[in-house]
Amino acid sequence: MKREVKISSRGSSSRRARGNVNRLRKSASPKSRLSPSASGHPRSSKLSKRIAQRSAARKANSKAKLNLGSALKKLSVLRLFSPQVPTNPKYFQDPTLKSRHRNSSNFLSTPLKILIRLVVLTVGMSTLLGSAMAISESFNTDFGDLDLSPTANSVTQNRVNQETSDLEKLFSLISVGKEITPLKRELKTFVDQYPDLTASVFVADIANKTYVNLNGTKAFAAASTIKIPVLVAFFQDVDAGKIKLDEIWTMSKEDIGSGSGHMQYQPVGTKFSALNTVTKMITISDNTATNMVIRRLGGVAALNKRFTDWGLRSTKIRNALPDLEGTNTTSSEDLSNLLLKVEGGNLVDLSSRDRIFKIMGSVKRDTLLPQGIEQGATIVHKTGDIRSVLGDSGIVDMPSGKRYIISVLVKRPDNSPQAKPFIQNISKLSYQYFKEQNAKSQSSQP
Repeated sequence: MKREVKISSRGSSSRRARGNVNRLRKSASPKSRLSPSASGHPRSSKLSKRIAQRSAARKANSKAKLNLGSALKKLSVLRLFSPQVPTNPKYFQDPTLKSRHRNSSNFLSTPLKILIRLVVLTVGMSTLLGSAMAISESFNTDFGDLDLSPTANSVTQNRVNQETSDLEKLFSLISVGKEITPLKRELKTFVDQYPDLTASVFVADIANKTYVNLNGTKAFAAASTIKIPVLVAFFQDVDAGKIKLDEIWTMSKEDIGSGSGHMQYQPVGTKFSALNTVTKMITISDNTATNMVIRRLGGVAALNKRFTDWGLRSTKIRNALPDLEGTNTTSSEDLSNLLLKVEGGNLVDLSSRDRIFKIMGSVKRDTLLPQGIEQGATIVHKTGDIRSVLGDSGIVDMPSGKRYIISVLVKRPDNSPQAKPFIQNISKLSYQYFKEQNAKSQSSQP
């Protein structure tokens, strides 16, 4: 008996419909499936956009990771990046590899960090220690033990020269020695006996660097004592090769000065050698010779600048000689310090120093300081005399070998005769003091 199977037309038609739909889907392109025109539904359009955006983002992210991996690989080759960091591009795409590397590298990070910190700490401590040692050394440096480069040597020498120049400008026996109190007391007692005279006295013991200063810094009219610094400037130029002792000078009308000296009576155009002119300036205090020397040395302004460079604070030339009004000035301290520098060979060569002392030892007028010293002693000096001021400055050599400098300037009423014995007695008191001190020192020796 045959079983009859009846198929419902409804089910058959449904299966046929689904088959047709599947065939249509397979035959349709992806774009036609996703395009709004194909679906005709708004939700399909939004879904298509989201899918496209996510796909693009995934591609960009993957590309960036690949680029990062390539870059790290290049840095590793160049040793600009630690080789511990993975350079395989797959590392950035595979979470498993990333986690595995993180776990395997943890044991290296801590020792490496400790090592880096120790290195940094060591460098820092070394820097601090070096700075401390440098600061300590700066307080006690012996430049003689340093092997400096030429540039460093030049800088150091310039600094030393500058300091030496400053000391010379400010140099005074006041700053380097002690005052001779007993002699100062004795001289002051004597000076007080002459109320009509105003005195400036400066006495210096060269060997012991001791001194007496009575009003020594006060500026007085220099009179002819101004010729001492002019003489020193002349021999400075001789040492520098700017002047030759045998060169010939011609006296001009402007050079002629009245007062001391006989060169003023020679006709204009008379010729004199440089050495003869400068010698007459000192030995007979010739004013015409002095004006010729000043002109040859560059004039008043040039000389005043040189005096300032020497550290002479009160010594200035303002007018040609004879300067009877007393506008040219100096002080007993300036004169003594100048002679001290010449004696020490600081301003001129030793040969020029000897010539200076030879000329000053031939001064014709010996009525002031020379009258206070005893037989056997010698003096090189220069006097100055105008109606308002009388003065004398020089270096005394005693028979015992003691050498001292003495400068005395006295402001007086109109040509007062008291000034002459005043200077003589100042010289005598000073000489006797050093003589007694020498006798005491000899008697105290075994």
